[in-house]
Amino acid sequence: MAHPDPFALHTADCLAVIPARDEAATVAAVVTGVRESLGCAVLVVDDASTDATAEVARAAGATALTLPIGLGAWGATQAGIRYARRNGFAGVITLDADGQHLPESLPTLFAVQARSGANVVIGTCVERLSRAKRIAWRYLRALTGLGLTDFTSGLRLYDSHAVEILAGPAASLLDYQDIGVLMLLAKNGLTIEETPVPMLPRREGRSRVFASWPVVALYMLHTTVLCVAQLDTGRRHKSGPVGESRIC
Repeated sequence: MAHPDPFALHTADCLAVIPARDEAATVAAVVTGVRESLGCAVLVVDDASTDATAEVARAAGATALTLPIGLGAWGATQAGIRYARRNGFAGVITLDADGQHLPESLPTLFAVQARSGANVVIGTCVERLSRAKRIAWRYLRALTGLGLTDFTSGLRLYDSHAVEILAGPAASLLDYQDIGVLMLLAKNGLTIEETPVPMLPRREGRSRVFASWPVVALYMLHTTVLCVAQLDTGRRHKSGPVGESRIC
């Protein structure tokens, strides 16, 4: 008889964290989709929006945490992770508020986590990557040794070990979105898996990180400094099969 994995996360015990800034046009559909797909509690972290993001999120059934000043994508996400730890949730699933992530794909992350026992599962969609991102990812894979296909996917499932690390002060020192988060987790010996999932284009607006080539250049400069500072971390980790990488 098969026994349940004691390290498997259950959707009802997890918190869905959705960082959002001026996403009133899409956040209700995202919240509704998560609740229908996973049946878990949903927290929308309103990153000092100028529109009705928080009100719309509450009307859709989410708890809304409004930040008094904008902290950026990672700052808002970390606020949600800290909320989850403080309130006793077993894990956190994060996703974007712009409608890119399909609710029906969310259970896939839990299935991969249950099968692999990974501390972190990232939902990726290589087909959506722009030319700028493809160039950036090749550079970052070479620089860090992290064998991941997508460094900026906001669709991630974190277990309690990852939550504990990411809620801590070390994750607040820099803009730890993307590379910084992954390197911090890897440095602490956590395992990371990727799984392919379908994604949609943004329904509203455009990417703030890869909005233009000058913005890309600034992002790469910032990330390079971080990577060089943590380069020994990357050398200690290996990647798994294509499309499903493990860092351990």
